[in-house]
Amino acid sequence: MDTSPYSPPTGFMDLLLDAVCAVDAEGRFVFVSAACERIFGYRPEEMIGMSMIDLVLPEDREKTLETAREIMAGQAKPYFENRYRHKDGRIAHIMWSARWSESDQLRIAVARDITERKQAESLHAALYAISEAAHVAEDLLALFRQIHQIIGELLPAQNFSVALYDALHDRLSFPYHVDERDQSDASGNSTAGALCAEVIRSGQALLLTSESLGQPAEPLRPSTDQDALCWLGVPLNSPGGVIGALALKSYRGGAQYSDKDTELLQFVSNQVAAAIERKQLQARLRHMAQYDQLTQLPNRGLLHDRLKTALERARREQDRMALLYLDLDRFKQVNDSLGHAAGDLLLQEVASRLKQCVRGVDTVARIGGDEFVVLLESLQTPEQAAHLAEKIRRLLNLPMDLAGQALCILPSIGIALYPEHGDTVEQLLKHADDAMYGAKGSGGNCFQLPAMQGPAEDDGAATLPG
Repeated sequence: MDTSPYSPPTGFMDLLLDAVCAVDAEGRFVFVSAACERIFGYRPEEMIGMSMIDLVLPEDREKTLETAREIMAGQAKPYFENRYRHKDGRIAHIMWSARWSESDQLRIAVARDITERKQAESLHAALYAISEAAHVAEDLLALFRQIHQIIGELLPAQNFSVALYDALHDRLSFPYHVDERDQSDASGNSTAGALCAEVIRSGQALLLTSESLGQPAEPLRPSTDQDALCWLGVPLNSPGGVIGALALKSYRGGAQYSDKDTELLQFVSNQVAAAIERKQLQARLRHMAQYDQLTQLPNRGLLHDRLKTALERARREQDRMALLYLDLDRFKQVNDSLGHAAGDLLLQEVASRLKQCVRGVDTVARIGGDEFVVLLESLQTPEQAAHLAEKIRRLLNLPMDLAGQALCILPSIGIALYPEHGDTVEQLLKHADDAMYGAKGSGGNCFQLPAMQGPAEDDGAATLPG
């Protein structure tokens, strides 16, 4: 009876689903089994002599080298995980069991591909993270930044864009665009625009590889980027239709996206679309709560918030500020003689002209009816407020074309200064309001400051017919 030890057939190790590797003290592969080609994409003869660390994802190299030193110091590592770059550019998640052979001066390791498990875990985490981002992100831009980071955990996303489609105005915009080689606004980029427009038009994902980028479909031929290795775009689908697209791009030497990546990004995009619509709804509701719907100016509540903040800043920096309280003389006559539609047009025109008079840091608010307030920050002298009031008065005196009639609207303006007339929101508003009524009582079409000076001289501007 033969009791000799069993001798495995030639190639026995190559039948293993896990890969077996041997790496020398310098970190170079000296032996790899056949499974390495399935896991890393390189044939065994290609890997021999290659530096192990060159295949590791840059973000994982430091911890990989530290673990290698611990193994060479005699510690066995049964469950070490890191990420490798597959030959085709995709990321492979690997779990290693490794130990050091002192006699052979080699690290002997078994590698198991856990990419599918990691992707499933990452996908679950990504969906949860996107849902959380929709609740906690301050605004859409913050949401897009978080989505970029989340998708970057699933796929190579160094170059990432969000395109949104406004069906009402048939307009495509790129509120978020990151490109390692092109920092310009994607709205003017014919490549991004044409490809995202095609995704939105078709409602289908579009994957262009290095081969198809060289020979695209005829409508996309003028728009392809010859320096790009791969372009992947998926629609953002919502119950109401396609609201936009997500796009990834890689340049030569980067990742090569696959059909599986397309399916993954499309699956995630459904959650992204829901998050975007939620944030857009929140923005609309916030805008409705803070802005006058007729003129789109800040309303009374938002003015109070900004005035409170401006006062705190003025106190802290020992700065000056002013309030201009403005009321339209004989506005009721416009509504009575021409109707409320004409009155609405007049208010919108007044809002437009007021915004033309102020700086970007100032606030123009409509606080009700025909009353407006202008908040001026960082004044050098009190005279600046008077100069602005006169500028507003003259501009509003210019004829307005309303319902086919040329009308002049005349304002009464009250001015309150900080710190001269108060150091609280209530005090400043009251003094400005009182000064406005003083100007109106003096005949209107003028401005006045509380207990400082009389109304400005009238320059003979025309008034509404009585």
